[in-house]
Amino acid sequence: MECTYYGEVSDYTRKGGVVLAEIHLPKQALERFKDRETLWNEVEWIEGNKKAQLAHSFDIALMNEFSMEENIELARRFVEEQLVARGMIADLAIHDPKKAKDKIPNPHMHIMVPIRPLQEDGTWGQKQKKIPVLTPDGQPVLNQKGQPVFRAVHTTDWSRKETLEELRSAWAKMCNELYEEKGLTERVDARSYEERGIDKIPMVHEGPNVQAMEARGISTALGSLNRLIRALNDMKERAKNLLQWSLLRQSQLMERMLSLHQPTLADYLRNYYDKRNAVAESYAYGTQKAKNTNLKQFAETIRFLEEQDVRTPEQLTEKA
Repeated sequence: MECTYYGEVSDYTRKGGVVLAEIHLPKQALERFKDRETLWNEVEWIEGNKKAQLAHSFDIALMNEFSMEENIELARRFVEEQLVARGMIADLAIHDPKKAKDKIPNPHMHIMVPIRPLQEDGTWGQKQKKIPVLTPDGQPVLNQKGQPVFRAVHTTDWSRKETLEELRSAWAKMCNELYEEKGLTERVDARSYEERGIDKIPMVHEGPNVQAMEARGISTALGSLNRLIRALNDMKERAKNLLQWSLLRQSQLMERMLSLHQPTLADYLRNYYDKRNAVAESYAYGTQKAKNTNLKQFAETIRFLEEQDVRTPEQLTEKA
């Protein structure tokens, strides 16, 4: 592919594992956009700012429980129903890279979506529009020069976080429907670990190049980061298990101690006078005096019981 904007040629002919590469167009798109080189050169040239963002990129895992034919059908449905139906041009590629030894197969799809929308006549529209900033009473806000202040807003909802969440949920729903149809128990969850209440750090996507380097024994930044994340998650899981075990042992020991401990008369009396003090605290006047009286009575009663060598209800019954 030749990029006329930068005057560069990229050669993808030796890239392995490419199962499918095709462009899906909304109804207003011109047929020439079916050609990948034409499409992306136009996307480059239509922008006036060299730093302009050109496209959104989606990397989506396909399901190992599905056949490649099923995955392709699912991917095409997702692109048509969730992207093209919103007016997007979608450049879809499905990859099934050669599986490294002792690694799980990693079929996946890449989707590139130009951010700039198409108008009804097939020409490129505006990504943003300027609207005046207004005060709470509807008056225009002015700058220091007395000129109206404007702010830029997107002309589509394609860049909103809520749209991304809708797409994630739609993909999960489509996969889960096929899982159910095939009688499989696996399910896809579009929520993050945090939203699901899972105390775990998510891994980062490595990609085939990084995985190939790691397989050859070459340490990479992403590979090292994932190794660190795995170690931290393992430590957190061990700490969580240790804490649960510790709490369980404490509970068991407490139950054991309570079963061995027989309440004494002092325990009953302390509970009795604690309740009397609680009642005294509900009255503003004379609270401290009542508590002092309770403390004196408690001390005198304990001293009397000690003199009589009476410590348990059973001993008191015998003495009586």
